[in-house]
Amino acid sequence: MRILGIDPGFGRLGYGVIDAEPNGLRLVECGVIETDKRAAVANRLVEIREKIDALIRSTKPEAAAMERLVFAANRTTAMDVAKAAGVVMLTAADAGIEIVEYLPSEIKLTVSGNGAAHKSQIQFMVARLLNLHGGFRLDDEADALAAAICHAHSQRAATRGI
Repeated sequence: MRILGIDPGFGRLGYGVIDAEPNGLRLVECGVIETDKRAAVANRLVEIREKIDALIRSTKPEAAAMERLVFAANRTTAMDVAKAAGVVMLTAADAGIEIVEYLPSEIKLTVSGNGAAHKSQIQFMVARLLNLHGGFRLDDEADALAAAICHAHSQRAATRGI
């Protein structure tokens, strides 16, 4: 199963695509979508939609997973991130892909065994699970891949009846 993982963001949105294969997980692609801070909110949302749509078309995921937004100290930022997350969900739905949200603690627990793991622990485990030998350019990439890995493990557990 090919899974698109999303770390929601407005100025910078992380994405990662993995293949969940019988013998393990394999990285297909990861990166970030960055929008211009000087552009109008609507234009930034259009850019996110267009880039997510192009990513879906090029990688053809069968499922998508995203970190659920639970808290933000800055309400203005939280609203913009929520708008971006909504655009991603709509874009996936338009492509016929269900997108599942996971709490940050669920993702951390699944990937590292610790629901309160630090970013460095998540990055280490994501790299290990995907057999990567380099670091991540940005945290957003590892966080998006962690969401995809969480979904892959959730689907395996569901098919086994766990």
